[in-house]
Amino acid sequence: MYLHLGQDTVVNMDEIVGIFDLDTSTVSKATRDYLAKAEKDGLVVNVSFDLPKSFIVCRNRENKTQVYISPISSATLLKRTNFVYSISTVKKK
Repeated sequence: MYLHLGQDTVVNMDEIVGIFDLDTSTVSKATRDYLAKAEKDGLVVNVSFDLPKSFIVCRNRENKTQVYISPISSATLLKRTNFVYSISTVKKK
């Protein structure tokens, strides 16, 4: 299953390591340092030019990390993951 992060960007849900709220998580210096290093290493993809609300850390099958900056809140993205999960577990008659 895939999760829409904004604009034309979707990621495979199996590759998602974490979904983080930018307002609350960037209070920590460790998180700010992580995002700065990811930006410096060219791992950050800005999904939209709107106000960023969350960041999503993904690791693909080749074990490469990608960080997406999304205008969609972490709460909304979490709801979407639960919705997709609940649809995928519906039993067919």
